[in-house]
Amino acid sequence: MSAGSVAVVVTEEIGLPSWELYELSIPLTVFGKPQPDLAEHWYDLRLCSTRESGAGEREGEGAGEKEGAGEGPRGGGDFGLSLRTPYGLDGLVGADTVVVTSVPDRCVEEGAPLPPGLADALRRAHAAGARMVSLCTGAFALAEAGLLDGRRATAHWMHTAQLAARYPEVTVDDSVLYVDDGDVLTSAGLTAGLDLCLHLVRRDLGAHVANQLARRMVVPAHRPGGQAQFIDLSVPATDDEGLGAVLEWARAHLDRPLTVDDLARRAALSPRTLYRRVQAATGTTPLQWLLNQRLARAQGLLESTDLPVEKIGELSGLGTANNLRHHFLKQVGVSPGDYRRAFFSGQDA
Repeated sequence: MSAGSVAVVVTEEIGLPSWELYELSIPLTVFGKPQPDLAEHWYDLRLCSTRESGAGEREGEGAGEKEGAGEGPRGGGDFGLSLRTPYGLDGLVGADTVVVTSVPDRCVEEGAPLPPGLADALRRAHAAGARMVSLCTGAFALAEAGLLDGRRATAHWMHTAQLAARYPEVTVDDSVLYVDDGDVLTSAGLTAGLDLCLHLVRRDLGAHVANQLARRMVVPAHRPGGQAQFIDLSVPATDDEGLGAVLEWARAHLDRPLTVDDLARRAALSPRTLYRRVQAATGTTPLQWLLNQRLARAQGLLESTDLPVEKIGELSGLGTANNLRHHFLKQVGVSPGDYRRAFFSGQDA
C-alpha cells in the first residue's frame, strides 16, 4: 500500500485566526510526521499558499526547512498568526491528495470571493487525478470549484445551510461526520476533520496502521462517517438523572439479552417515550446505544484480558464469536484479533 503525496492549502496568511489553526494542524499531524515503524513509506506533505509571494520567499532554502510550516508562526493581531509556506498554488497539481482545511470567514459569512486562483488550482489538481478533501469550511472552496456538483457533501453544521443555499447543485448532509464520495471527501468541523484524515490513512495504509496512529494521538480508532456530528443534550435535568440511572444499569448488565421493553420497564416509561428520551440524550436509538456499549465493553476486554473471543462475545452481550466479529468489522473497521494485537496492554480492566 502506498501513502502518496498530500498538498495542504493555506488559504489565509495574514492574521490566520487561532481557531482555524486546529483544522490546519490536523493534516499536518496525521500526514506530516513520518511513522517508520508503521509504514515504510509515509506521506510526502507540502503546504501550498494562496498568497502569490508564498513560494518565492522560500526559493533556494534547504529541503529540511520545507517539511514544516515555513519558518514558523509570527505574532498577529486578534490572536491570529501568519504563515509562510514553501509552495504556491501550483504545488497542488501533481499531488495525490489535496486538502483544504478552511476558507477565510468572509468567504463563508459575507460571500466574498475565494483567494485568487484557488478555485482554478483545485480544478486543475482534480483533473490531474488528485483526491480532493475538505475539512469544515473548506467545502466552500470545493463547491466554488464545481467539484461538489451532483455529489453529497458535508461541512460544520453551523455552515451547512449557507453551503446548501449558495450551491444548490450540492446535496448537503448536515448530520454526518464526513462523506466519502470516492475521489472527493468532505468533513464536518473540528475533530470530525481528524476522523476523516484517519479514514484516509485507513484507506491508504490499512486499518492496523490507522488504529495504531489513532492510539498514539489518543483518539478513537474509528468513528464511522455516518455518525451524527451534533447531538442535542438539552433535556431536563430530572429526565437526565432518571435516564442516566437506567443507562448505568444497562451498562452493568450488558451480558443480558436486553431489549427496549426491558429498559422502558426499568425506567417506568412507555417504550415510545424511552426511545425519544434516549435519542435526545445520546443522539442515537436505544438499540444502537446498547450495541455501542457492548462494542466498547468488548474493546476493553480485548485490551486488558486474554479471554477467548467466544467468552468476550458472551460477556459483552454480543453473543457468538461470529456475531462479535461481524459487528467489530462493521463498526471498528478491524477484526477482534487485529484489535487485540494492536491494543493489548496485558493489564486487567
